[in-house]
Amino acid sequence: TRSRQVTGVQTCALPISGDYRTVTWQGTTYKYNDHLSNFLFLGVDTREKAETETGSADAGQSDALYLISWDRVDNQVTLITIPRDTMTPIEVFDQNGGSLGLTENHISLAYGYGDGSYKSLELSKNAVSSLLYGMPIQGVCAMSLDGIPELLRSFGDVTVTVPNDSLAERYPEFREGAEVTITPENAEIFLRSRDTGVSQSAITRMERQQAFLDAFGNAAAADPSKVTKLYEDLMPYLVTSISNDWFVKLMEALSTGETVERWTIPGEGVEGEQYDEYHVDNGALYQKILETFYKKAE
Repeated sequence: TRSRQVTGVQTCALPISGDYRTVTWQGTTYKYNDHLSNFLFLGVDTREKAETETGSADAGQSDALYLISWDRVDNQVTLITIPRDTMTPIEVFDQNGGSLGLTENHISLAYGYGDGSYKSLELSKNAVSSLLYGMPIQGVCAMSLDGIPELLRSFGDVTVTVPNDSLAERYPEFREGAEVTITPENAEIFLRSRDTGVSQSAITRMERQQAFLDAFGNAAAADPSKVTKLYEDLMPYLVTSISNDWFVKLMEALSTGETVERWTIPGEGVEGEQYDEYHVDNGALYQKILETFYKKAE
């Protein structure tokens, strides 16, 4: 049995044997698909690359988290959405940078316990890999808020179908079902705005972000040439461990891949004592992990 153990908390106990390369689940043995490359993308709620003390938790939070898994042989891509309020073990630090170990908290906070740079990337990668039962992650890219309009200035406007009415009261043009053009001027409203006084507003915002990514993917597929210059244009707004070559390959795979599968970490949003929380359905998550990252052993 494999468990995620946190001081005073056992967040998961599943009958899984083996490390991530070979696992046995419900009597069947699976082998990890070595053709995969996995990359984590974060949208960070800072205006610029933060210079912060490790442990001060003020390097910003990762408001948006997406794992892209690319099968380099079949050229198939899977986009996994991770709700920012997902409760999972993250490593926390004191003001002097000393590790206080793991505690169960919102996965979005992992980034903030770093330095707003490569330490933040590493902490986020570790948290997401742990959430996914040790899946390897080859690179991480975090983009600050100011990168949102630059993305559209580089790529061009994107038309989306609004998935819910979470913005309709303040912004009637963003009513559910409306087709709207996302521009550098309104992108931050559509992708970031939420009423923190409304329970699970992060979930409805995430649905808008997913709608944008779907529309962006369709636009990129229609004109793949646009994606090749994105990395250079966005570089001032990025902290990344993904090389230019890999970034371009991944963007091209997204725009030309045979299929793009999409799924969200299974679970449900609940009201915590202070903040919204997203509680993972561990059995359903592991089933999705097997479908995405493994093949049955022959």
